[in-house]
Amino acid sequence: MILWDRLPAHVATQIYFERERSDWFFFEYFPSYSPELNPVEQCWNMMKNVAMANFVPMSIEHLKEKTLEVAKRINNDPKLIAEFFRHAKLKL
Repeated sequence: MILWDRLPAHVATQIYFERERSDWFFFEYFPSYSPELNPVEQCWNMMKNVAMANFVPMSIEHLKEKTLEVAKRINNDPKLIAEFFRHAKLKL
């Protein structure tokens, strides 16, 4: 299942998957503007407002390093990821 947020930029990708890999995926759509239903929004919130709150990068490279570090930390925490899905009321 691919949870899709109706962003127009996704249309070409959706057409590709439906044409080339229709047996691999099916699409479910979020309602218009529903960030509370998207687990990725919880991840971004954690990154921006918790893990990187008050972070002041000294360069673009510093920002990139810190972002990758935080993303890896989140990715390696299955309980946190599960919580993002629970918050969105999605079953794993």
